[in-house]
Amino acid sequence: MATRLSVIATRTGDGGTTGLGDGSRVDKNTPRIEAMGNVDELNSVIGLLRTEALPKDIDALLSRIQNDLFDLGAELCIPGHSVITEEHVVFLDQSLAHYNAGLERLKEFILPGGSRAAALAHLARTVCRRAERSVVTVHATEAINKPVLQYLNRLSDLCFVLARVLNRETGQGDVLWSREPSA
Repeated sequence: MATRLSVIATRTGDGGTTGLGDGSRVDKNTPRIEAMGNVDELNSVIGLLRTEALPKDIDALLSRIQNDLFDLGAELCIPGHSVITEEHVVFLDQSLAHYNAGLERLKEFILPGGSRAAALAHLARTVCRRAERSVVTVHATEAINKPVLQYLNRLSDLCFVLARVLNRETGQGDVLWSREPSA
């Protein structure tokens, strides 16, 4: 990173615009800025998840994902810049296969919940889906690097699987959906 910020309150955004990494200024409510904010929120939710007592391998995985999301946000910040590659997507595919392999086959829909860590992984999943939708919105009018879309799609699936793993690790079962309200 060539530029380090020493002053955080620059006041340049007081009029409702913000700067992109290429030096251009855009309105703060543009789809690209919305997508950047959603990716940033996702990274924050994963950071919150990492404050829980997690298995070391899952914490290390989430650390790598947070760094990838920072790079993904930078890619969105600089139109035409590419950082996220097919290798990033392959890594998520491999992680997804690894963690899913030890889980029981799904027979019912799962509701968010169980342990606190699992609930936070479900929250990360939903924020990830929103981030994905917002990047798709940008992609409708501007070219977005295909691995960015794939990365967010796989990450939401991985968050779902990690929620199940975290419930299993804490001895909690998955919270299953039921047609009949519980008493």
